[in-house]
Amino acid sequence: MSLVKEHELHKRRRGRNIGVGLVLAAFIAIIFGLTVVKVTRGDFQMQPQQGVTDGN
Repeated sequence: MSLVKEHELHKRRRGRNIGVGLVLAAFIAIIFGLTVVKVTRGDFQMQPQQGVTDGN
């Protein structure tokens, strides 16, 4: 119980912020999951560096 009553605008903002945070967390989880699957399957190969192979 707080001494100051929370305004309705703050309640709506908090709900919106939680929703945006959940969407962002889901997006990060999807990208991380795709990266893990790609690396473990062996589809990921480093590109050769041009400067190192030229002998300079």
